[in-house]
Amino acid sequence: MSRSFLKRRNSMRWRLIILLCIISMTSLAHAAEGDYAFSKIPAGLLKNASAVKRAEEMTFEITPANKAIYRHRIAFTILNEQGDNWAYFSEWYDKLRSIEVFEGTLFDAGGKKIKSLKRSDIKDVSGTDEISLADDNRVKWHSFFYKNYPYTVEYEVEVRYKGTMFIPDWTPMQKSMMAVQQSRLTMITPAANPLRYKMFNYAGEPVITEDKGNKTYSWEVKDMPAVMSEYASPSWREITTSVMLASEHFVIGDYEGSNASWKDFGKFEFDMKKGRDALPDDLKQKVHQLTDHLNDPKEKVRVLYEFMQQNSRYVSIQLGIGGWQPFDAKYVAARKYGDCKALSNFMYALLKEAGIRSVYTLISGDVPRDYLLVDFPRSQFNHVILFVPDGQDTIWLECTSQTKPAGYLGGPTANRYALAVEENGGTIVRTPVYSVKENMQVRKIKATLDNEATLKVNMAATYQAMQQDVLRSLINELSKDKLKDRLQEELDLGTYDIDRFDYREEKKILPVIHESLDITVSNYATITGKRLFITPNIMTRSYRKLSQDTARKYDLQLESEYTDIDTTEIELPKGYEAEAMPQDVTMSTPFGKYHCSVKLKGNKLWYYRHIEMYGGRFPANQYNELVKFYEMVYKADRNKVVLLKNDTLKAF
Repeated sequence: MSRSFLKRRNSMRWRLIILLCIISMTSLAHAAEGDYAFSKIPAGLLKNASAVKRAEEMTFEITPANKAIYRHRIAFTILNEQGDNWAYFSEWYDKLRSIEVFEGTLFDAGGKKIKSLKRSDIKDVSGTDEISLADDNRVKWHSFFYKNYPYTVEYEVEVRYKGTMFIPDWTPMQKSMMAVQQSRLTMITPAANPLRYKMFNYAGEPVITEDKGNKTYSWEVKDMPAVMSEYASPSWREITTSVMLASEHFVIGDYEGSNASWKDFGKFEFDMKKGRDALPDDLKQKVHQLTDHLNDPKEKVRVLYEFMQQNSRYVSIQLGIGGWQPFDAKYVAARKYGDCKALSNFMYALLKEAGIRSVYTLISGDVPRDYLLVDFPRSQFNHVILFVPDGQDTIWLECTSQTKPAGYLGGPTANRYALAVEENGGTIVRTPVYSVKENMQVRKIKATLDNEATLKVNMAATYQAMQQDVLRSLINELSKDKLKDRLQEELDLGTYDIDRFDYREEKKILPVIHESLDITVSNYATITGKRLFITPNIMTRSYRKLSQDTARKYDLQLESEYTDIDTTEIELPKGYEAEAMPQDVTMSTPFGKYHCSVKLKGNKLWYYRHIEMYGGRFPANQYNELVKFYEMVYKADRNKVVLLKNDTLKAF
């Protein structure tokens, strides 16, 4: 055998060995790079994202026995510290929901498994909040608390439902700065119980199949880039894909209901409270003692409402079906507490005994005003209020408050749809709107500035409607010392002392609080040589500032509507004249109006400010106009007056 042949053979052998090594190394690399490898995320999903939802399978199966099984598998790749909240996973349970499976796994950047959670790793805590007396809601939760970015977490749960009143919605992209690689929802329901659904921003229709008496509905999305948060954007369901779900017929506890119409759903809710409005005999007598001598029905309502406020308090009670069904009126009468359902039902019973019709009303409070979809009947509520029909002067009652006047709701439940519940069913109604002319703040200030730049301020102010909501809570809930501490921290001044404060409430349909303050402010003005620099706007300065955005995508949804009026008189040290005075500022925009002016008369500086802010929906191309409006107000609120000693002026 020739050397050249041996050389060629050895060369081929080494080439084969090298090729096998390359193949082997490639195979090992692919094996190490699992399904959740960071490298498998499309580049377009990384832009503006702090986390990427890699995969989601959400299945909800309704059985013929009106029970349900919910299965959810979800995986997130966490890209940076801002995405860490998606590594946290929780599921709640109570007497109507049981968690059968709770599993989790952590993967590294290459998709390699690092660890699986153990049963002992899962935290199981009470879901009771500070205002709940009794609540069977509990929460299981877990987080891997991993910090080596990027990493991936996968969780899987199975939950059994005793009842079908509530079906989870599907929102693949749950917040801004989160991209979605894949997400799928599957609904399985008996064909005899139609599934109702409402889609937002979903292309096409669900895939529907039928087999063995069941219908299966499936929705899926892939490769959804992250959305950047925008100031005052519309509701999230307008921005991204979501599907809301409801079965036409449902069961909770021993009660059956229907989502076929609001009338049907209202009948179900009425049945839940039916027969729970009986009062004890001594309380019936008290009702007549309080109201029989009154001729005005509105006055009867006011008296009974104040009686209810003085003899009950709000406590959350969420036990089993009690989370949705009110405790009866005798329960509240005996214990003097209840949740929103129980207190509204109790007030309903008091009014009924006095011969006054009222309406038990479901509403969603502390959520966006457009939260309730009026064309999609199902439970969309988290609160109960009451109203007394009275022609054009409907009297609304927030029964969980011990301080609001009869007829006033306030911010959390104003200007939104609600469901009025009566024996013949439910009807959609609208709660009162508190407008720019009603949400008023009017301040009148008299102040004196001395030669050491100390400002003595006497302020008399009135706050009406939603402008008094926070202040009303403070003056009714805090002691005088605590209230002074709060004032000492929160006024928009530098170094100051509260010398005196006083509040007086007018409890009427548009409530008013009168405020009187005496304040001493140190170093309010700046004195430099012969010049004195002073800001005439003492108390009401805007802090809104936004950045220009030529790529604004979504409409503006402005919620607040109010008017602020300030009239200020500042007595100055004698001997000063104006060197530089700000020009009057006036601006009118679709979002609001602003005007301020300052004048020097003798040794008194007179300042006037009037601003109106409008709510509403505005097109995205008006965003930069809003930026300019906020900027103009910000600057005008801080304009300074420059004064010069008289003898210096005469020297010129």
